[in-house]
Amino acid sequence: MEPLHELRALVARHCLAGRSQTIIPRLSLMRSDVTTPPAQGLYEPLVCFVVQGRKRVTFGSRLFDYDAAKYLIASVDLPASGEIAEASAATPYLAVALRLDPAMLAAMLIDMPEQAAGAVTGPGLTVSPVTAELIDPVLRLVRLIDRPCDIAMLAPLIEREILYRLMRGEQGATLRQIALADSRLSQVRRAIGWIKQHYDRPLRIEVLAEIARMSPSSLHRHFKAVTAMSPLQFQKRIRLQEARLRVLADEADAASIGFAVGYESPSQFNREYRRLFGAPPARDAARLRGAAIDRGVLEQSL
Repeated sequence: MEPLHELRALVARHCLAGRSQTIIPRLSLMRSDVTTPPAQGLYEPLVCFVVQGRKRVTFGSRLFDYDAAKYLIASVDLPASGEIAEASAATPYLAVALRLDPAMLAAMLIDMPEQAAGAVTGPGLTVSPVTAELIDPVLRLVRLIDRPCDIAMLAPLIEREILYRLMRGEQGATLRQIALADSRLSQVRRAIGWIKQHYDRPLRIEVLAEIARMSPSSLHRHFKAVTAMSPLQFQKRIRLQEARLRVLADEADAASIGFAVGYESPSQFNREYRRLFGAPPARDAARLRGAAIDRGVLEQSL
């Protein structure tokens, strides 16, 4: 069987709907029998291979369309809008995602000393062409789902091969930036991590720059290059996405949720919520429930 056909069959058999975390560490499968409208989400650092159908991601002013001919890499936790642009019951959207492990990437750099990290800070989401050399280890990794006794020994080796192929490809510089603790991308990741953990607190750029070990001007420049937004805009997006999850869960009234995620003004919270999601909190939650979109779907990144 041709590798891509076999991979489609495996994903379809092991993932009946939505996103499914497999028994293989960091590996998940996705399936949708219908196209979906754009949905805001937080994309974690990973590589995603669409094996059937098509996905569209909007990141800042950039628009990425990718299918079985391309793979997507997210190098940091990043708010973006994603939609399944091509899917049906007969030919569902199918995808494989592997969460990136910085420790494994760093260990691999020891065996690849000739690979320079590079100083350029690029966007946090990119797409590149898929090659036969890359799809082959992805297929072998997914095959291990049917052979659990082999996972502990073989999965790390195959994962390492996938990362090696990626590091030798177009996105190699980005992956090396993820691995190096003193790279600009890693410094931006530290700032992102702090914002995610303390999104409800006031944000002072000087303090965030100190956490990232950068000057305020350098942090602002590199943060925007990676995320397509400033640190304050990033914090606002994280606040609003967390608020949406709380609104959908019906945890409290909109004003209380706004205060809980860091807003001091209910009117500002409602205004910014409406601007991002297209409706005020209560109406947005009703619309989502009517569309049978639950908390798990909203938290799904790819």
